Amino acid sequence: MAANGLASRLYNGEAGLNIVGKRKLWFGVAGVLILIAILSFGLRGFSLGIEFAGGNSFQVPASVGTLDDAEREVNSALAAENTGVAVATTQKVGGPGGDSYELRTPQLSAEQATAVKAQIAEDLGINVDEISSNQVSEAWGSQVTERAVLGLVIFIALVMVYLILRFEWRMAVAAVASLITNLVLTAGIYSLVGFEVTPSTIIGFLTILGFALYDVVVVFDKVQENTRGITANNNQTYGEAANLAVNQSLMRSLNTSVVALLPVGGLLFIGAGLLGAGTLKDLGLVLFVGMAVAFLTSILVATPLLALLKNYDPRIQAHNKRVLARRGALARGEVTPKGSASPTRADATDEPLDPDAAALAGAAPKVGARPAGKRPTGTRGGRPGGGGNRPGGAKRR
Repeated sequence: MAANGLASRLYNGEAGLNIVGKRKLWFGVAGVLILIAILSFGLRGFSLGIEFAGGNSFQVPASVGTLDDAEREVNSALAAENTGVAVATTQKVGGPGGDSYELRTPQLSAEQATAVKAQIAEDLGINVDEISSNQVSEAWGSQVTERAVLGLVIFIALVMVYLILRFEWRMAVAAVASLITNLVLTAGIYSLVGFEVTPSTIIGFLTILGFALYDVVVVFDKVQENTRGITANNNQTYGEAANLAVNQSLMRSLNTSVVALLPVGGLLFIGAGLLGAGTLKDLGLVLFVGMAVAFLTSILVATPLLALLKNYDPRIQAHNKRVLARRGALARGEVTPKGSASPTRADATDEPLDPDAAALAGAAPKVGARPAGKRPTGTRGGRPGGGGNRPGGAKRR
């Protein structure tokens, strides 16, 4: 029983999951999720890091206590100087001089930043020189965003050219649509959950594009193999051949995604969570979310969309009609499957018989034919043998 389980059938590409046939369901779900993501962009926006929103950061030695202790003292200093702001984010960072805590706040004036720094040093009982402060303008984040968008446009253009040369333009359109869906859904998760967007997040966004493209190309390569010369026979429609390719490559895509997510999960949960390396959190988070979404979009969006686009090709449309017409004729008994013999009517039309009539025709003798019984051994024409001699060997006189 275990040998015929879903895992075994997935591994052998025999699960028979109707993914392409249910494309309306997948497109509907993807459309709803994209709509939710776009609404979140407009209503909630993004939680921008200090590099994009602008602000100040204070670094204090880790020797002052825990991260919570440092955050409490910095908030106290901000309140004492009547700045009207509080610590936005905190993280533990490493450096040549040892570990330290980085605490980021909204934008402060130069005078406020100096006063807060002095108050922090007094509250913690350390020298002012042990505390470093930096001010980041939002203009730097704008430059990073512009460069990222430019890189994204160049990447998509190169991907389109490659896929058109490697496959065809319909596959290129389906793959790029899958990539854009992946980006929108990943960004939607960031907006809904409130994950902070930093330069590391932008780098991660561009990184998951390569992974998502690889997954799509693996599936499309199998689709191309299954559909090569498909119009030469009437056994499968294009959608059925594409669905078979998805089933055959599903386990490979799943294995690839799991293997890729394991080190990213270690980077995120161990590096950022247990070891407190906050600089790894932003990169690991976007990679983990993006890769998981990329696996789903490459299977549930890219190939079904490709099948939909191919169905508008007149050549594929004619092929699909032939396949469906042949199946209808088989169901009505008007034709017989290739490789099986079927008697036909003895007239000029050579029309196949009804299956029941064909069985009777095979059992009944033809008009004027002799019975098909077995002749006795040694006879010829129903007479005893012996070269025309009578029984016993006596010759005719």
